Parts: sequence; structure tokens; C-alpha cells
Amino acid sequence: MERENAWKSYTAADLEELEQLAAEYITFISENKTERECTSAAIAAAEAAGYLPLDLAIEKGIALKPGDKVWAHTHGKALMLVQLGEKPLEEGLNILGAHIDSPRLDLKQNPLYEADGFTLLDTHYYGGIKNYQWVTLPLALHGVVAKTDGTVVTVAIGEDAGDPVFCVTDLLPHLGYAQMDKKGNKVIEGEELDLLIGSRPLVVDEADESDEAKEARKNPVKALTLQLLKEKYGIEEEDFLSAELEVVPAGAARDLGFDRSMVLGYGQDDRVCAYTSLAAQLELDAVERTAVCILVDKEEIGSVGATGMASCFFENTMAEILQLAGETGPLALRRCLANSRMLSSDVSAGFDPTFASVYEKKNAAYLGRGLVFNKYTGSRGKSGSNDCSAEYIALVRKIMDDAGVNFQTAELGKVDAGGGGTIAYIPAKYGMDVIDSGVAVLSMHAPWEATSKADIYEAYKGYKAFQRS
Repeated sequence: MERENAWKSYTAADLEELEQLAAEYITFISENKTERECTSAAIAAAEAAGYLPLDLAIEKGIALKPGDKVWAHTHGKALMLVQLGEKPLEEGLNILGAHIDSPRLDLKQNPLYEADGFTLLDTHYYGGIKNYQWVTLPLALHGVVAKTDGTVVTVAIGEDAGDPVFCVTDLLPHLGYAQMDKKGNKVIEGEELDLLIGSRPLVVDEADESDEAKEARKNPVKALTLQLLKEKYGIEEEDFLSAELEVVPAGAARDLGFDRSMVLGYGQDDRVCAYTSLAAQLELDAVERTAVCILVDKEEIGSVGATGMASCFFENTMAEILQLAGETGPLALRRCLANSRMLSSDVSAGFDPTFASVYEKKNAAYLGRGLVFNKYTGSRGKSGSNDCSAEYIALVRKIMDDAGVNFQTAELGKVDAGGGGTIAYIPAKYGMDVIDSGVAVLSMHAPWEATSKADIYEAYKGYKAFQRS
């Protein structure tokens, strides 16, 4: 059952729409490299499309009715968009669920130090990365610093043409014989992923005997860094204790290939599915079943915490919406969740001919062949998998076929080659139907990942068809 390459089916109008979507997507992932940035951008887009804050509806006691659109977020790092349908909420929701966190390096709480004439920031990697891929790249610093006076400083350094960038250094090959004998996971170890940020010392008047001057003479390069941070951002060293600063690849996503058929960019796992889910949700007309788009944090580390899918954010938000829609009581919520259908919008491993030995070709995802459905993920004996029902797959097939969406099915490599998971198993606990669906990615979890513009387009079409079904 080999699937045709989707590019073969496109008309001139299709190609124009595809390129427009790809351009908008490239802009989105270039400008939004953290979960906070993605949430803020998505809220702005939702409000432009007529969505109102759920908090405002609760405060004013606004009764929600079919056609109303509301948004809610938690801690600025996870977001829900809800468009009410004609049918009662108890009859279930159509849900698109994606995650907006991506593998990266996080600064430790006490990160800044000087060593042998350099200033560095100590990091702790986030998610499943290959450490050696993060060395000798231009890196940027994004995030927030919360100060004790209540102000929150937004930081984004390394993206503009005039900005400096940062890097993690590597050992030169002339001295790297012992290093090259190590296993791949030991070539660069976690504690070696420190960010190089400066080498110029602060010049201090030798006659100055203040405590500040003495400290500056002891660590002059660190002292200059702190001076620059204070001048530009008003940040003291103590403020690192209450900061969330993420180290990400610097620079914009780009067209990939002579034919410009692909996208090379950071964070496409899973922002390629988050963006297409968001775009599909915002373009809906009236719907029969209430349409929900949920973008969550922390998937890369197990969907934990207040902003992950395992939190009560989704359930609590739906309880509030049911109350405002006049469908009260815990039983109404339970029926709503159990009767829902969800596409867990997450990426799949694209077949890579360079590493063909880890794929089973009949059941692999290929770039350019459309939206990928994974009946199950997990590892080896389907551990940690959702494994959706045959009946639900048949329903999803019909939705895609009726809408003319190019799609394919896949597993995550050979049975014993490894594995991975998504958020699918978490909402499935309510009894709803859930299947993984997303875009095939090459070099997943690397600083720069590759996707096909055709698959981005088919994902957008598929998600929109699902929400309208």
C-alpha cells in the first residue's frame, strides 16, 4: 500500500496556497522559539480571529452559545482555543492537541562563572538531545527574568542582525584522539555544554578599594558581563535564581533544497504540528461539534507539571466552559470528555536513506507523502503507547478521503530499534478516541530539523477537515 508523493497531485492554486502557508510557518517558528513565545503569538492570532479570554467570560458571567470562541492559558506556557459548536458539549469535542516545547539547553539557577579568562553560563539540557550536536553552533538566549520587585524582563539575544551570539566550544581534532574513541553519548557530556558568553575584562581603577572593585579584580571578565547585563536589562546576578532562560539555535528557519521543497528550522518537533493545528482552528467557520485546539508544554520531559498535558488545565478549562454554556454538573463534563475525539498532533520519524537500517520500509513515514497517522507509538512491546481502535482509524480515514487529504501510516522505526511517545495516552484516559497524527521529520531533536512543505500543507488540510467533521 505505497502512497503517492503528494507533490504530484497539486494544481497551480494548491502550490500557491502551499507556499503561502509555508512562508507563514517559517516566520512563526523563526520568531517563536520557546513555549512562552509560542503561547503569546498564538493568543495574539486568536484574538485577531475573534477569540475572547475565558477569564473575561467567567468574570462577567457571559453565557456561551454556539459560534462563540474563547481562549485560556496557564502560566503563559500552555493554551486552549475553543469554538463552540451547534451540538451540546456533552456529545463531545473534536480536539487537536500539540506541544510547543522543544529540546534545548536551559540555564541552571546559578549559571554564571569565570574560568581562565572566559565567562560562561552553566546549562542543563532539556529533552532528548544528542549533546555533540549542540557544539560550535551560533546560539541565542531567550526567556524571562522575574525580579523580586515584581517586574519580569523579557530576554531575546542572538536573533537580530546586530546581536551577538553565543556558543558551546568543542575540542580541536588535533588534540581529540581520546575524545573520538568515546561512545557517541560521551563525546560531549552534559556538564560540558556550557555557553561561552565573554572574554573581555572590566578595567578597574587600582586605587579603588571598594568591595565591588575587589570582586571585579578577582573575576574581571564576569564583572564586565554583569555590568553589561545591568546596563541593558537591569539584571543582577541574584536574578538568575528566578529566571527561565533557554539556549536555542540562533537564526531563522529557511527553505531547504534547490527546489525549495523543504523547511530547515529549529523546534519543528512539535511546532510544525502546533502551527498547522492553530492555523486550522483559526480558519474554521461554524462547526457542529465544538472544536478545541490545545497547545501544551513539557511533552519532551513526560508532559508533567502545571503546563503539561498531564495537568488538570484541559479538564478544568472545559469544566468552566460547560458551566458558562449551561451544561452543569460533573456528569456533563465526564460525558463531554468520554464522547470526544482527538488527533494528537505530533511529528513522526521521516525515513532517512542514510540510516535506512533502523526503519521498516513498508511501515515508515516518507517526506512528501502527506499527513502521518501512527496507530501506536511507544517502544518495543508498544510500551507507553495509546494504540487506538480500528473503528476510530476507519472514521479518520473516511474524513481524510472525503476531504482529499494525502495521508500515510507509519511506525517509529523497526520494532527493536528504539521508540518514543506523545501526549496521546493522557487524554485517552477519559475514554475518548485518540490517534497520533503529524508531519514526518528528518534529524528529529537536532538543533536544525527538516520537514516537507507538502506534509505541512497536508497536515493543515487534514486538521481542518477533522475539526469540521
